[in-house]
Amino acid sequence: MSARCPGYRRSFRHLVGAIALLVASVLALLLLLARSPPPSYGVVIDAGSTGSRVHVIAYRAGAVPGALPRIDWARTASLKATPGLSSFAADPRSAGLSVAPLLEFARRRVPPERWAVTEVRLMATAGLRLLDAVVAEAVLESCRVLLRESGFQFRDEWATVITGAVEGMYAWIAANYALGTLGDNSQDTTGIIELGGASVQVTFVTDKPLPPEFSQTLKFGDATYNLYSHSFLHLGQNVAYESLHDLLSKAGLKSMATHLIAPAKYRDPCTPMGFLPMEGTTRLPTSVLDLKVEFRHYAHAVGNFSECRAAALTLLQKGRGICQLLLH
Repeated sequence: MSARCPGYRRSFRHLVGAIALLVASVLALLLLLARSPPPSYGVVIDAGSTGSRVHVIAYRAGAVPGALPRIDWARTASLKATPGLSSFAADPRSAGLSVAPLLEFARRRVPPERWAVTEVRLMATAGLRLLDAVVAEAVLESCRVLLRESGFQFRDEWATVITGAVEGMYAWIAANYALGTLGDNSQDTTGIIELGGASVQVTFVTDKPLPPEFSQTLKFGDATYNLYSHSFLHLGQNVAYESLHDLLSKAGLKSMATHLIAPAKYRDPCTPMGFLPMEGTTRLPTSVLDLKVEFRHYAHAVGNFSECRAAALTLLQKGRGICQLLLH
C-alpha cells in the first residue's frame, strides 16, 4: 500500500492544480465582465398604420473608433400594440393611452439606472401622413404627454411624423446592417422594397443624379451612400387591399338591378376559392334607390389570376407613374 502512495499523491496534486486553474479562469472571466461597461439602450416607437411597435435596443460601442455599434440581441426586445395611432383621429387626446403599455414594456427592459440616459423617440409613418396635419399633430401631442413622463430622455421634437423617404432610408439601414454590408468602401449593398400597411418604400444605392425629394446621403464609417428613397402612399398592403375591394364592389354594384334589397355579392378574383366571404358595409347611391338604404355586400372568392391581374392594373392606373415603375 505504501508503494502506491507517491503516485496517488502526484495524481491528487494534479487534480488540485486543475481545480485551482479552473477557479482562476472563472475569477478572471468574472473580473473581465465586471470591468466591461454596461450596454447602452435606445427606445424607438414605430407608429405605423396597423399598430405601434416599441423596440428596446441594447447596443455596445464598436471595437475601434468609428466602427458601427454592436447590438446586444440578448437584451433587445419588441412589443406591438393595436390599433394604430391613425385610428384615434376622431379622439386625438386618447391616442397617448395606446403607447402607455409600450412605455411600460420598455421600462421593464431597460435597467432603472439607465432610464435618464436612454432616449425614447416616436416615429409615425403613413397612417398619420394620411390624416389632416392638425389632427396628426393633436395625436402626437397626446403621445408627448406620456413620453415626457416616461422617465426616459425625451424632447418634443423626437415625436414626429417622418417622411416616406426617411422611412425607406431607415428600412434600408436596418436591412444592410443585418447583412453586414454597411461601413466599407465596396458599395456592395442591397436595395429594399418595404411593404407597409399604408405605403410602400423603395430604397437603393445609385450613382445616378436624383431629384432632391428622393435623394438621401448617408455616411457610415469610411463609406458614403447616395440613396434613392421613394415612398408610394396608398400602395401599402392594407390600403391597397381595401382599395381593390372598393373597386371590385363598385363595379359589381353598377350591374345590379335598381330594386336590389338583399345582401349582394361581387366577384373577388384575388382571393383563393373557398375562403370565407369578406363582409363590409356600404350605402347604395341615390341613383339606385331613392332612400339611402344601408346593406352588407360580400366578396365571392373565385381565385382567377387573369381577372385579379386586370383588376390590380386598373387600380394602379390611378397613378400611371407608379404603375410604370412597378411594371418595368
